[in-house]
Amino acid sequence: MSSLTTYLKVKKSLQYRERIIMTTLKQLLSRFLSAIVFTSLAIYISSAQAQDIVQIDDAWAGESHAGQAVGAAYMRFLSKQDIVLMQIESDVAKTVEIHNMSMENNIMKMRMLESLPIKAAKITKLAPGGLHLMLFDLKNPLLQGDAIQLTLTFSTKNGTSFKQAIKVPVKRIHSEHDDHSHHHH
Repeated sequence: MSSLTTYLKVKKSLQYRERIIMTTLKQLLSRFLSAIVFTSLAIYISSAQAQDIVQIDDAWAGESHAGQAVGAAYMRFLSKQDIVLMQIESDVAKTVEIHNMSMENNIMKMRMLESLPIKAAKITKLAPGGLHLMLFDLKNPLLQGDAIQLTLTFSTKNGTSFKQAIKVPVKRIHSEHDDHSHHHH
């Protein structure tokens, strides 16, 4: 009888410990999931706020060719306040730079810009032959029908920065003038 009593006490003790462990795990999982939801909500809110500040449309990237290490992307910005485009990151390129093409003494020059000021209520257009984004060290060719991810970092006059992620469709470039397969600079 004593071994049965001992067995029942041990079983009851193990069941009690199991309940404590399960309750603790449930509490930890609940806290973890709450943290994920809160973080996701914070990211969503900041992305929504970014879209309230600057509208980005008509975005596209030019198709590249096998072996081509650079690409270009274009878009239009319309901002509710003066902001500055500070940095661009992409899932398809090692680096992304802001460039401007201009005609000087009948020679087309391309220069890198450290940042791009965007004035409130004025459309800023990135287009072939002018302002554009250069994508360097492409991981794969940009193919018509694909879409690339760009994450743009802006700053406001008061120094606050915010990011906006966009999906950019890849389209075929129609003329050689728009093609960035030439040597850089």
